[in-house]
Order: sequence, then C-alpha cells, then structure tokens
Amino acid sequence: MRALLSLSVFALFVACAPKTPPVSPEPFSVVEASIDDLHRAIEEGRTTCEAVIKDELDRIAAYDQPRGLNAIIMVNDKAVERARAFDIELKGGALLNPLYCVPMVVKDNFDTHDFPTTGGSIALKNSIPPDDAFMVRRLRNADAIIVAKTNMAEWAFSPRETVSSSFGTTANAYNLGRAPAGSSGGTASAVAASFAIAGLGSDTGNSIRGPSSHLALVGIRSTMGLTSRDGVIPLIADRDIAGPMGRSVRDVASIFNVVAGYDPADPVTEEGKDKKALDYTAFLDADGLRGVRLGVLREFTNTKDADPQVMAIFEQALRDLIAAGAEIVDPLAINNMPNHINDSNTCPSFRYDMAQYLKTLGDAAPFDDVQWVYDNGLYGPDAKGGLEYFAPFPATRAPEDWDEPCQRYLNHPLRASYRADVLDAMDKNHLDALIYPSWSNPPAHLDKGREEYKGDNSQSLAPSTGLPAITVPMGYSYGNLPAGLQMVARPYAEGTLFKLAYSYEQATHHRKAPDGFGTPENQPHQPSDGH
Repeated sequence: MRALLSLSVFALFVACAPKTPPVSPEPFSVVEASIDDLHRAIEEGRTTCEAVIKDELDRIAAYDQPRGLNAIIMVNDKAVERARAFDIELKGGALLNPLYCVPMVVKDNFDTHDFPTTGGSIALKNSIPPDDAFMVRRLRNADAIIVAKTNMAEWAFSPRETVSSSFGTTANAYNLGRAPAGSSGGTASAVAASFAIAGLGSDTGNSIRGPSSHLALVGIRSTMGLTSRDGVIPLIADRDIAGPMGRSVRDVASIFNVVAGYDPADPVTEEGKDKKALDYTAFLDADGLRGVRLGVLREFTNTKDADPQVMAIFEQALRDLIAAGAEIVDPLAINNMPNHINDSNTCPSFRYDMAQYLKTLGDAAPFDDVQWVYDNGLYGPDAKGGLEYFAPFPATRAPEDWDEPCQRYLNHPLRASYRADVLDAMDKNHLDALIYPSWSNPPAHLDKGREEYKGDNSQSLAPSTGLPAITVPMGYSYGNLPAGLQMVARPYAEGTLFKLAYSYEQATHHRKAPDGFGTPENQPHQPSDGH
C-alpha cells in the first residue's frame, strides 16, 4: 500500500511539475550546407526538398540582381515541382539516388533541353538544345535538381573575367568590386553565395580552377579522357574539360562519382574507359597527407608579378602540408620546363569544333559557322579578339586535315613531350603530386580585368599534359580575397587528388562564407575593397 501511495504521489508531482518544452530541431539553412547536411535534415524531418529548393530560389531573387552579383541568368521554373515530387516519393518509402534533392547550378555552355544554352553569346540567346549534355543528364538521373544556369565569359574566351554579350558582367561574391575570373565565374560566385550546393563549370585552360580559386571553392579538372564533354559548347576540343565546383572536397568527390565516366558520344573518353574509380569518396582521409611526397613548381611562384600576400599564403600552405605529414621537394626540376610552358602545343580548332556542335542542334541551329556571328556583329567587345584570332582556321576541316596538319591530344608531339618530362620528374623524385598557387595574384578589380590579368597559373601544366588537377582554398589575401592551392597528379589519379585535397582541407579549414549573403532579413554590409 505504501508503495502504491508513493507511486501516486510521484505521479501527481510529475503531473503538476512545470512542463519543459521539447527541444525543437534546429531549422535547416542552405547557407554553406553540404550534401550530407541536406540529406540528414530531410531524413530527420527538419526540412523538405520543396522547402530547400524554394529557399535557394528565394536567395537568388533576394541577392543576385539586388546585390549586383549577376551570377544567375535564368532559373528553372519546374525546380519546385520536381522537389515536391521527391517529397512524395520519400514519404512513400522510395529509395532515391545519391544526389537526391541536391540543388545545382550549371554553366551556360552545358546543353539543357528545358531552357536555353547560349555560351554567353547573344547569337544563341534563344537556342534550346534537343537534349541534355552528358553531365547534366547524369545529374538529373542521380536526382539532383538544376535550379538555375549561370553566366559565363562569352564563348568561354576569357580566363580573366566573366562577361557575356547576352547577360553582362558577374562580380566576385567575396568583394563585389572584384572579378571572379573566367570563364566559369557565374557558377563560382553562385555556389560561393549558396545559391546552390554545387555547380558545373568547364575548363579549357583555367576556367574551373581559376574561378574556384577566386571564390574559395574546390574545383577539379579531370584527366583528359575520364569525363565527357558531350553537349558542352566547345572552345578547343583537345583541351576542354567539364566538371564540378563545390564548397567542400567531399561534395565535389560525390558529384564527380556521378558525372565522370565513359560516354560513346565523346570519343576522347575511349582512352579513359574502365579507368574510373568505383567511389572517389572512399579516398577521403583526414590523415591522407602523411608520408606523401609533393613537388613545388617554382616556375609558378618566382615571377616578377607574383603578389607578396598570395606568396605568403602559399608559403604558409607549405608549412601546413609539412605539419600534416607531407614531404616537400622544393624546388622540383622538370626537364625543358620553360620551353614547355611557352610552347604553342594545341590546335586553334574553335571554329571547326563549333561547327560540329551546331550540327547537334539540327534544324534549330541559328547558323552553321561561328564566323557568321562575327560578320553580323553579334558579339560583345571582349569576344571580338577571340573571334578574329580563330577566323583564319577552317570550319569544315578537322585540324588533322589542315594544309599544315595539327595533331590533337594525345598525338600532338609537344604535348606528349611535356607530359613525358613531367611524369619522368615525378617518377625520379617518387612524387604523389605537384603543387603551386592556382593564381599567384588576387582577383582583379572588376573594371580592370584585362589590365590586372596576371598570375594565372592554370593555363599551362594540366591542359597541355592532360593530367588531372584540383584546387582547394588556401586562405585570403587583403582581408577577403580568396586564394587557392593547386595539386596535379598522374593520369587517372583523381583519387589521389581527392585524398590530398581533403586532408589539407581538414587540416586548415580555410573555407568561409562571403559576407553579405545571409538571410534576406539580415543582410550584412559587404566590406569595401581593401586593396
């Protein structure tokens, strides 16, 4: 009886005690969110796919044009409908694909069947391709959602800045008075400002790694042959690469898993057939720098134009790499390196490559030779020089059939020689990768993109040799101007690059969000230009 009475008193005490409200789960924010963050929040019921996509679209509306960023050229008006369908499938217990509900942006030279692909040119402003580019199709099949397309340098001509005749100038999200580099600057600024979790860019000489470096992102240029360029408006086909840009190494590796691989529509991928790793995230190891050997290419640091603050950041990066267990060979000597850097080792095939692309548009193609664009004055000032440069090279004959034949990768003798000398130096020194600053200078002022174009270190080594390269944030100069550390590995060693970049990222945690792109209700002041 006493026991029963005690229980009754205890129950009465509990019933009368003041109620402690249950802890509400923290609301999900897309700002700086990762793929894992997103999936965890959806699976825990803290958000829905529809809410996430609406949030991204609201951010674009609140910040892109109002702040003068101009990274986005068009949004996908069916993105919310797609997200709503995912929510219904998830409630029904469906198992979705690895990128389900991941909001992505896509550079405007990737074919999309549901809205225009212009290549930054007013001449293609209303061109809607008949189908998706290979990588876009892979993203959609993995259940990612394309929320928007991004601005780019016209015809991808400029590594310096992102200016198009169709959509104007994109600014750098870290400092609106600075350039985001080119030509994938729209994707870079959009991802940095959290308008999407990640995006696609293309890289002929610089254009994934340069903008990623200038926006504190991770960007990878694959081995030539591991990724398809099908459905990507070309610049120079034997140097063009397409690939992901994101805020973390893990996100980029997860997307690379989806977009890399053999594509019969792109013959260059025959070379890389069966060389894709099963899962690139399996290489991610916070201790991955321990015992590796890295060679420093001082050709990309010891220049008269190298900025002292960026060089100081790079020297600190070397100390951080050593602290994480890496062995540094500094400097690394590569046979005939000055000549390799200066050699013209590619085919100026833009006009011919464009003619091949235009054929894929069928009867809807607005012209069949890009020379028509020049003849009719349908270009911006920044594209004039590029169109004039490529004009003498024929649109109807492949470079191999020119009067003076130009052999493409892998058959180009200068490219083969460069690649052989690099790999020989890596073998002799037992190196896992080569390292140098992605740019040895900070981003140029927005109105001085041409005058202040210097320090672009991405143009030579990786594009000319076909070797894979990744850039990862290594700090900030002049307060808020991002700088990137570039790593280059052997053919098809993307797994090594992801391992090394992840280990460095986890040891340093340099990535931070740009000021001024919080919630629409709370917009911090964008810092003034301090340099």
